[in-house]
Amino acid sequence: MTLALLLSGQGGQNPAMFDLTADHPDAQAIFAAAKPLLGGVDPRDLARSGSDALHQNRTGQILCCVAALASWRALGAAGTIRTIVAGYSIGDLAAWGIAGRFEPQDVLALAARRAEAMDAASGVGFGLAGIRGLGLDVLDHLSLEHGCHLAIRNAADSGVVGGARDALEPLCDAARARGAQRAVVLPIHTPSHTPLLAAASEAFREALRQTTLCRPPPGAPRLVSGLDGAVVFRSEDGLAKLATQISHSIDWAACLEACREYGADRVLELGPGHALATMARSAVPGARVHALEEFRTIEGVRDWLSRP
Repeated sequence: MTLALLLSGQGGQNPAMFDLTADHPDAQAIFAAAKPLLGGVDPRDLARSGSDALHQNRTGQILCCVAALASWRALGAAGTIRTIVAGYSIGDLAAWGIAGRFEPQDVLALAARRAEAMDAASGVGFGLAGIRGLGLDVLDHLSLEHGCHLAIRNAADSGVVGGARDALEPLCDAARARGAQRAVVLPIHTPSHTPLLAAASEAFREALRQTTLCRPPPGAPRLVSGLDGAVVFRSEDGLAKLATQISHSIDWAACLEACREYGADRVLELGPGHALATMARSAVPGARVHALEEFRTIEGVRDWLSRP
């Protein structure tokens, strides 16, 4: 059996996002490490509040990393299962923790620093829109016409664009007029993965340089770069991509292809939401695919992973 772990990006934060892990003994250290970064508020309490803070950039990035790391700890690092891990946007940073390249507390501190750098680089009035049903070449051209940028390649006919929020609504209208099946502005207020965040890439590169790398333990998951889907063999090479992806279009379709080529026959999305699991059902045919939120208990996840 080969497991592909997909780590969610922002957008799916919700009051129930820690329901399966909140009381698990092995996840407590992750929640404790996040609390000081959230102004002394426990991440579980913050999530349950359902407040607008869930979708603030800094809070959202920290919570997404908490969700991934706490789930992986609760699952007991999935035992000896052959595993590959890929993260979507901020999930790319969480993947480094799950792959044993950074300590969990460093992942969370870096998530805060990443968000701060992005906010400082973009200011207010920006965001992302998700569009499905148009070819990426068409979507790229349409984005440029509206002063926006193609931020994420999800599939051949699905992508995310970033830019000024007052340009995203007209862009979505134009996309629907061209035949898009779905075109919506997302609850994200930063133009991630666009040239608008070049300064943030530079700032985060320095933060990464100052953070101690870990040697992955034996049997650690294989790490895939969220920028281009390439396997990260040398951490030093992967760090450059981890910083670059903040201001460059990312190829999530290539990440899913890497999971398929590695022979993944089970796919599990860790983190808020189920968008990555939905995409994986098409991109990794024949695999059994679930998001963590589809289970009622951690024991149920373990049982699913242990089945032949």
